[in-house]
Amino acid sequence: MAPRTPKRITVPSREDPLLRRFTEVLGGPLGRHTEPGRTEPGFFTLERVLVALTIIGALAAVAAKNACRVGGWGGVNPYVWACYSDLPPLFHARGFAENPFAPFVAGANFEYPVLMSFVASITALPIVPGDYNRSLAYFDLNVLLIAALWIAVVLMTSRSAGRRPWDAAMVAIAPGMILASTINWDIWAVAALAGAVLAFSRNRTVLAGVLIGVGTATKLFPILFLGAVVVLALRTGRWRAFGTTTAAAAAAWIAVNLPAMLVSFEGWKVFWTFTREREAGWSSLWHAWNTIADAVGAGGLSAETINTAGFLAFLLCCAGIAVLGVIAPQRPRLIQLVFLIVASFVLFNKVYSPQFVIWLIPLVALAWPRWRDFLVWQLVEVLHFFAIWAFLYQMTADLDAQHALAPAAYVLAVFAHMGMVLYLMGRVVHSMWDPHADPVRRVGQDDPTGGAFAGAGDAAWIERLRSTLTRAATSRRGDGSHES
Repeated sequence: MAPRTPKRITVPSREDPLLRRFTEVLGGPLGRHTEPGRTEPGFFTLERVLVALTIIGALAAVAAKNACRVGGWGGVNPYVWACYSDLPPLFHARGFAENPFAPFVAGANFEYPVLMSFVASITALPIVPGDYNRSLAYFDLNVLLIAALWIAVVLMTSRSAGRRPWDAAMVAIAPGMILASTINWDIWAVAALAGAVLAFSRNRTVLAGVLIGVGTATKLFPILFLGAVVVLALRTGRWRAFGTTTAAAAAAWIAVNLPAMLVSFEGWKVFWTFTREREAGWSSLWHAWNTIADAVGAGGLSAETINTAGFLAFLLCCAGIAVLGVIAPQRPRLIQLVFLIVASFVLFNKVYSPQFVIWLIPLVALAWPRWRDFLVWQLVEVLHFFAIWAFLYQMTADLDAQHALAPAAYVLAVFAHMGMVLYLMGRVVHSMWDPHADPVRRVGQDDPTGGAFAGAGDAAWIERLRSTLTRAATSRRGDGSHES
C-alpha cells in the first residue's frame, strides 16, 4: 500500500471571517502560498498546540473552583463564588467515604448509570481514611482525570474534522468547558461519544458501537448517535454500518450493565427510578415554566406530565430531523444529525444541568465551526452559569429582595441559553439545506465523519420518489398553462 499523502489543512485565519480580523494585529492571515499539513511545522505541531491550549483551559477550570477548594463546598459558598461541584458533596453524602463501592451494595442511593457509578467508586478507592481533607483529595483526583479526558476529546475532535483540525481549539478553550467540566463526571460520556465519532469516521463500526454502548452506560445521550446513523442508512440504503454499530453498542451496554444487575438489581435501578420520578431539574424548560407558574400563583407541571410532554416533544423533533435528513438536497453530514438530535434531547429533557453544555461543545465544533456564533453562544452560557448560582444563592440565603436575583432574571437566562442552542440548530439546518453555506463542505470535503456513508449516493427509493414528485409538479404546471 502506498504511503498516505499529507493533506492540506484549512487555515482558520483564511477561512473564518472573525479570526481573519483578529490576525490583523499580527500581520494578517497566513499567506496563500503556504501549505499547512504538507510542510514540516517543527516542534509546535498542530496537536501539541491543541494540547497546550487544553492544559491552559484545564488550569483555568481549577482556578474557577479555587474558592471552594480553599473555603470548602459547604453552605452557600459554592453559590456565592460560582464554584459548585457535585464531586466533594457526593463523596460523603453517597457513602464513598465509608465504602468506595457504595453504589453497588444493598440500599444504594447513587442516582447515576453503572459506569459513572464505577468511575465514582474507583476514584474513591485511593482516598483512604486519614488526617487530611478527603473530599478535596477526591475532587482533585477526579479533576486530574477530567483534564486527561479533556485532552483526549480535543485530539479526537481534531482527528475527526478532516481538513479542519483547528476547529478542535473551540473545545480546548471553550468557557463552557472551563466552568462546567468539573461539576460532574459527564466528560467520561463525552469522551466515549467523541471516540465513537472518530472510530465511525474510519469505518471501525464495531469499535464505534462499543464506545456508544460504554458511553450510554455512563450517561444516556451517546445512544442518540445511532439515530443519526439510521437516518443516513435510510437515505443511502447502506444498512450494514447501522447493523454492526447497533449490535456492538447493545452488546457493550449489556456486558457492562448485566454484572451490576446481578450484584444488586435494586442498586442498579436507582438511576432509572430516580429519572422517572424526579421533578423538573434546574435550568430546564419545565423548571422555567414551573418558576413562572409559581410566580403567578398557578400550578406547576408534575413529573408525570413532564415525562410525557418531554418525550413527545423530543419524538417530534426526531421525526422532523429524520424527514429533513431524507429530503435535504444533499446527504447531510453525520455530525450535523448527531448535533441536532442531542440538542433536541437537551432542550426538552427534564433536566438541563449547567454541565450539559459540554455535551454540545465538541458537536458544535464539528457541525457548525463558526467562531463568531460559537463565542456568542459561549458568552450566553457564561451568563446563564452565573445566573443559576445567583438564583440558588438567593434561595438558600436570607436575602432582601433588592440583593437577590429575581426569578424573572433567572428565567430569562434559561431562555437565553436555550435560544442560542436553537439558533445554532437553525444554522446547521440551513447548512444542510444549502451545502454551500456549510463551512466544512466549502473547503472541499464531503463528510469527514461519515464513515461508510461518505460519498454515498441516495437510495433507489428516494430517486423514484423525487422523480414522481418532479413529474407531478411538471404535470400541474402544464395543466395550469393549458387552462390559461
